[in-house]
Amino acid sequence: MIIYPEKYTIHINTPHSQTHSVICIQLLHFSTWSRGSTSSVKMGAISAPLLVVLVFCCLVSVSQAEYLKYKDPTQSLDVRIKDLLQRMTLEEKIGQMVQIERSIATPEVMKKYFIGSVLSGGGSVPETNASAETWIQMVNGIQNGSLSTRLGIPMIYGIDAVHGHNNVYKATIFPHNVGLGVTRQKIGDATALEVRATGIQYVFAPCIAVCRDPRWGRCYESYSEDPKIVEAMTEIIPGLQGDISGNSIKGVPYVAGKNKVAACAKHYVGDGGTSRGINENNTLINYRGLLNIHMPAYHDSIVKGVSTIMVSYSSWNGKKMHANHFLVTDYLKNKLNFRGFVISDSLGIDKITSPPHSNYSYSIQAGVGAGIDMIMVPFNFTEFIDVLHYQVKNDIIPESRIDDAVERILRVKFVMGLFENPLADPSLVNQLGSEEHRQLAREAVRKSLVLLKNGKSAEKPLLPLPKKAANILVAGTHADNLGYQCGGWTITWQGLGGNNLTVGTTVLDAVKQTIDPATKVFYKESPDPAFVKSNNFSYAIVIVGEPPYAETYGDSLNLTIPEPGPSTITNVCESIQCVVVLITGRPVVIQPYLSKIDALVAAWLPGTEGQGAFVQGLGYFMLEEYQINLDGLVLQDGTWNYKIPTVDTIPLQFNVQILNSGHNQHRVLSSKASGEPPLLLAASIHCATRAAVKEARKQLLSWSNQDGEDSTFQLEVPATMPVVKALCGLDNVERYLKWKMGRT
Repeated sequence: MIIYPEKYTIHINTPHSQTHSVICIQLLHFSTWSRGSTSSVKMGAISAPLLVVLVFCCLVSVSQAEYLKYKDPTQSLDVRIKDLLQRMTLEEKIGQMVQIERSIATPEVMKKYFIGSVLSGGGSVPETNASAETWIQMVNGIQNGSLSTRLGIPMIYGIDAVHGHNNVYKATIFPHNVGLGVTRQKIGDATALEVRATGIQYVFAPCIAVCRDPRWGRCYESYSEDPKIVEAMTEIIPGLQGDISGNSIKGVPYVAGKNKVAACAKHYVGDGGTSRGINENNTLINYRGLLNIHMPAYHDSIVKGVSTIMVSYSSWNGKKMHANHFLVTDYLKNKLNFRGFVISDSLGIDKITSPPHSNYSYSIQAGVGAGIDMIMVPFNFTEFIDVLHYQVKNDIIPESRIDDAVERILRVKFVMGLFENPLADPSLVNQLGSEEHRQLAREAVRKSLVLLKNGKSAEKPLLPLPKKAANILVAGTHADNLGYQCGGWTITWQGLGGNNLTVGTTVLDAVKQTIDPATKVFYKESPDPAFVKSNNFSYAIVIVGEPPYAETYGDSLNLTIPEPGPSTITNVCESIQCVVVLITGRPVVIQPYLSKIDALVAAWLPGTEGQGAFVQGLGYFMLEEYQINLDGLVLQDGTWNYKIPTVDTIPLQFNVQILNSGHNQHRVLSSKASGEPPLLLAASIHCATRAAVKEARKQLLSWSNQDGEDSTFQLEVPATMPVVKALCGLDNVERYLKWKMGRT
């Protein structure tokens, strides 16, 4: 008899064991061989006693594997965190505090350094025009590196999704926040689905800055200059993360499942209040002002269960926020009871010193010591790991601070369900750029439009324009430019011009789709006066504005639109009736051209769905869907919204002139610069409060009761009131206030 041993391997997977238990059982496949005949005893013929012995061996092997509470989803959150934390070495803990760029996040790096998080910076993609499947393949590859570590802690992948999934080709690009603040539109659910469609679980959004000066290059990332509006817009967080349950503990992060993402409120705190609107500059404001203006949205975000908070590059009264222990630890973590993790901005701790990275050891000590839990060190991560390890070993930073950071990071990962579902769900890929989401974006565009002027006089409004006309002219740099519509933070960090960056509809496309088929549409980007006069156009639509920009590159001292925008307005609007549409990330100086313009609309940065601006949005004004006579008011989504002037960081003065007309005197209000261009502060607000109108009325009466002589009047409506921003002259203020007060 010849006996052949064969090896049968039984895999027994258990979530409670240190690793998957592999039990190798040598089953003897008994074969007898004799001359002229062969007989075999098959597996099925193994005796019952032998099978009992084999099963018993399996059970003994499993029982000997260590039970791991942190891998057991039936255990409480605190038990799982405590169990995992006590198993971790210092090296594993520090690795969890590190976030690196995806381009260097190989599976080998993830495993060797126990990296806790990966990010895609602006424009960092696996390949040009990458599909959702390509993104998933990349993210899962990185994740498998993390899962192969001793403890199998999954990484969390973050990306800037500040107006939709804006880094990704074919994603739905919504209006930037400056436009969304007008609409109160909730885009969180759609954004979460599109982000998850690419395998990513974490977004660096929303930006809840309160932009107090439109010269700031990030003003379009702010919903409003009014803290109340910014507070209201934190409703995007439940959309991204899911609705928090009623019995949740305040401050504990919440993510509803694998169709939702972890959110990040940013940039903590005061980033929108920097001096002269200079990016990353110093916010000069007292403690009460900081709490009243810049802090309320963070309180609301924490109540809604926001998972993470990103620290600002800026300073508060000279103290760098990345080194501000009082605001990060004492106030945010202790007073507001925030239990998620605090993350730095990219190279944020480097910028604690000037020049950046000049004393990196101090920067690490100051940043981690201030209470920052995860450090965004895109490329130079090994230096950070080495220095932090040295500082902990030498008691410069206590290990208890490291434990606090890692506990917070693990809390978010457990809450998200990453330990149970670490890999991407490919069934969501069709959510990227879905028609449902594009319809939502078109609705947001429509609601974000702000009508600033309609007609050379209230008695002769230009809008609505007739849908049927012989010839119409569409002109301007922004009429047929998808990249300009989207602005910065679209596909790349600074944004792009042209129509090849992603999929969408330009304003010109929308006009052609909307206008009567018999109407001829002529498009010329920069027409000269001779062309305009020689073609007998019924009217013109001029779309101009700012080129794309992001952060410091967008800081502006004059708030003007570049050429050929002003020349196009002049060449067209001096010759024929025109409506000017502004594609900008903030208010811009338009007053020098206002007298030439018949109608003026602020469209902000509408994103990929230009169709929403005309087919669904400007159609209300332009294509006879609504007959309206606005008299200085704004109609949005069937609701009257009011423009009230206010005074903010740039002083405003108004000339009051006395005009004699027979026996009556009339006071005329006009704007006058006081060292800076006159500003009506920017949009994002729906309507004025009754208290604000009363205040405006009181001030109006104060100058109307003056003696009959010319004077200068400083209008100071409270800064906290809702206002609509516009830079379009103030001749209608008196008429408007009287109209509004007659209806209050």
